[in-house]
Amino acid sequence: MVLPGEGAIRKDSNTRSRLRSAGVMGQDGLMQQIPSIAEDTVSLLRDLIRIDTSNDGSPDGPGEILAAEYVVQCLQEVGYDPELITTTSGRRASVALRIPGTDPSRSALLLHGHLDVVPAVASDWSVPPFAAEVIDEMVWGRGAVDMKDMDSMILAVIRSWAIEGYRPPRDVVVLFTPDEEAGGRHGAHWLINNRPDLFSGVTEAVGEVGGFSLTVREDLRLYLIQTAEKGIAWMRLTSHGRAGHGSMLNDANAVTTLAQAMGRIGAYRSDVSLGPTAQRLLSELCEAYGIELEGNDIDQVMSKLGPIARFIGSGMRNTLNPSMLDAGYKVNVIPEHATGHVDGRFVPGGRDDLIATARRLAGADVEIEVLTDDVALDVPFEGPTIESMRAALLSEDPHAHAIPYLMSGGTDAKAFSRLGITGYGFAPLRLPPDLDFASLFHGIDERVPVSALRFGVTVLDRFLRTC
Repeated sequence: MVLPGEGAIRKDSNTRSRLRSAGVMGQDGLMQQIPSIAEDTVSLLRDLIRIDTSNDGSPDGPGEILAAEYVVQCLQEVGYDPELITTTSGRRASVALRIPGTDPSRSALLLHGHLDVVPAVASDWSVPPFAAEVIDEMVWGRGAVDMKDMDSMILAVIRSWAIEGYRPPRDVVVLFTPDEEAGGRHGAHWLINNRPDLFSGVTEAVGEVGGFSLTVREDLRLYLIQTAEKGIAWMRLTSHGRAGHGSMLNDANAVTTLAQAMGRIGAYRSDVSLGPTAQRLLSELCEAYGIELEGNDIDQVMSKLGPIARFIGSGMRNTLNPSMLDAGYKVNVIPEHATGHVDGRFVPGGRDDLIATARRLAGADVEIEVLTDDVALDVPFEGPTIESMRAALLSEDPHAHAIPYLMSGGTDAKAFSRLGITGYGFAPLRLPPDLDFASLFHGIDERVPVSALRFGVTVLDRFLRTC
């Protein structure tokens, strides 16, 4: 590592050219002078959104290399010496940096964000999804919430440290990864397998998706810190039938068999299953809203939460959602095969039941392959790191009350858990009460309030200085 203030900033000419072409660097090869930490966050976010890193799950992926090169330039600009790591190809790239702390006897903290985003269909959006426009005091674009907002906050914080000459209490390993949106096989899991040296001494990790507010009333805002997440079981279903002419009777139609199976799976609703985090979350919600819970009737609680309920409620049960179908090649030809994909997510301890349920609902005539199989996580909501999060939130919002929650999706924390690293989701945002935040994840017109970014980067900085 080059300590802040030492040495010249390195700028590779090829990288300069590519960044200029992407519109994220001026013609003189220099970025703008670094503004305040809040302004830097907004500027960084807009630049990152403009670099299209859409990941459709194909092996070659989006090519996060340009975004990774941009991150490297942002860090080199203030004197850091980050490592650019290509993973499974020259287009899939990660950025790693270790910032030495003042106390080398302490364990290290991993601060991580992913550079890829899910695809966006421009015609569905009110604004171009990769233009990063600021409208109504919000930054719009794919990745504004998931998760280039957190990426920009991380970058803004550590850039400000370099300018200040600040060193954190313990080593902070900063990592930007590719391929999180497709399971991390070309990203975090690859790094665990091939570069375990990056994680030397790391015991805890902080990344997405948590730390955002849920307003109960003016004097009480709940901030949901992720201490658990569901496991992933992405499945491919295949039915086999008898090919034939579309005009003839066919009692072995592969399309019909698959469609019926997908219909049964899509209509299924599992029972509520509460692990330690979900149980505590439910208890905290009941107390905040003054609800006397009867059994596990979570609908009574969810009815109080507004749109965020589908985000929180899905973390309390297994889910099976059909998401893709593929069959046939001509309207008058009945195909021999039909395939479909199901997004399965299981609560901690619920994997075997989820897969058995999918097989039962699909029926004997449909084959099921589990293509992606990754763990569920659940860690205690306690300890010095959690207390530092609480204190950082309260320093900026005296009505903040931090509570744990189980996220229905998955993050790179799954990969890091293989090394025994405890993961938390803490990308702090104070949100307007009327913003349908849950719909913005992978949704149309994804956007984040500028005020939330200002709040978040301040809280993140304070947290990292005290944890």
